This record gives sequence, C-alpha cells and structure tokens, in this order.
Amino acid sequence: MVESYNHPSSPPSQGGEKGEGNTFKLFMFTGIVEYLATVKKFSRKAGGAELFLDFSDFYNDIKLGESIAINGVCLTVKEAKGTVAGFDVSSETLTKTTLGKLRNAEKVNIEMALRVGDRLGGHFVTGHVDGIGTIKEKKQSADQCIMSFSVENKFTDMMIEKGSVAIDGISLTIVDLAGGAFSVALIPYTLTSTTLGHKKIGDQVNIEIDMLGKWVKKILKKEDVGGGMTREQLTEQGF
Repeated sequence: MVESYNHPSSPPSQGGEKGEGNTFKLFMFTGIVEYLATVKKFSRKAGGAELFLDFSDFYNDIKLGESIAINGVCLTVKEAKGTVAGFDVSSETLTKTTLGKLRNAEKVNIEMALRVGDRLGGHFVTGHVDGIGTIKEKKQSADQCIMSFSVENKFTDMMIEKGSVAIDGISLTIVDLAGGAFSVALIPYTLTSTTLGHKKIGDQVNIEIDMLGKWVKKILKKEDVGGGMTREQLTEQGF
C-alpha cells in the first residue's frame, strides 16, 4: 500500500521517497518479519553510509527502487548484484536508529512493503523510527519470554497497555507500562524467527510508536492550548 502526502517543511526522518515538490510517498508495513538477511558490508561515507545485505534465497523477490523495512527502518534498494542488495543510509537515520551499529555477518529483520490486497497481520508500521530503546530485563519461561525496554518518557506517554509497538520492525503487544519503560511478551516463534532471540540485556533496538498513539497525543496537546477534540469526545469514540 502506497500513500502520498504533502509535508510543509522537511521529510520524515526515515523511510519514504521524495517526489515532486514537497510530496512524499509513504510505504506501509505491518511489523510481520518475513526473512532474516545478513549484513555483508557497512561503510560510512560523507553524509551517511552504505549498507549491503545478503538476501540468499529471498533475492528473486527484490527489485531496484523498492522500499524494504530493515530492523524497522524503511530503506530503498539502490543496487543489486547476485544475492546482495545495497542501500544508502542518511546521517539522520544513523542518528535516530541503530543501523549505524550493525556489524558484518549480523542478522537483520526484513519486511517488504505492503501491496494492495496483502493480509494485515500486525499493525500499520511506517518504517519511520521514533527513537532507540534499550533492553533492561529478560524473563524466560517455558512458553514465553517477557522482555522489558527503557525508552524516553515521551514515548511511553504515547503507549497504552495492550496497544501495539514496533521493535526492530516487529509488531508486538505491550503487556506492562510505566514512565520510561514497557514490556512485551515474546512467543518461541518470534524468538527463533527474528533478531530478538539473539538480543541480550543492554542491547539497543529501534522503536516505532503506533501512529494512532501519536495522533491522539497531538489532538490532546491541541486541547491543552485550546481547540481540537476533548478527552470526553475521544472517550466517546472508543479511544
């Protein structure tokens, strides 16, 4: 699914392609990781970096110019040779995400952009990472792993328990929430089919807040300064 929108000033921090004027194409994902690719090469350059990934058997589905979510960050395929695809990474993306810390041979989560008619298995994810979180605790049991993360307070202000969040591009449900921290429950399949199964305490991850939470926060902020919807109106509409 591709949408266009007009931005009055600057483009999103990550993801999307610039069109004519100030129009940008927004590529959507659902946070359902399809494959794990391997970092072949990561090199810094003026104004950003280049990232090359080995897609192995998945390579036949990749086309030049298409957008792919890599650990939750929307990037555009700029070149392809054999099973390796290359991407440009902007300095803004290096600042706001964990991509700048990738190492050769490291695995990354991959999701292709939605196409019309695709099943929506998770929640709407834009590939525009809001910031970085840090794993603060892992509690493993027989059937699941509870993983806790520390983030900026402004992020948890836009979250709710049982709401959605994208962690390294993975759509997950928030099970517990406090100021500057939240936790999710990971089933064995998620641990074995995504990069979270290899993460340890202290590792950093990309965080994208559910866009619904962002809009509600913005509307309530308008209410505080006058105008916009009231909390009562939002409650009546089921928010």
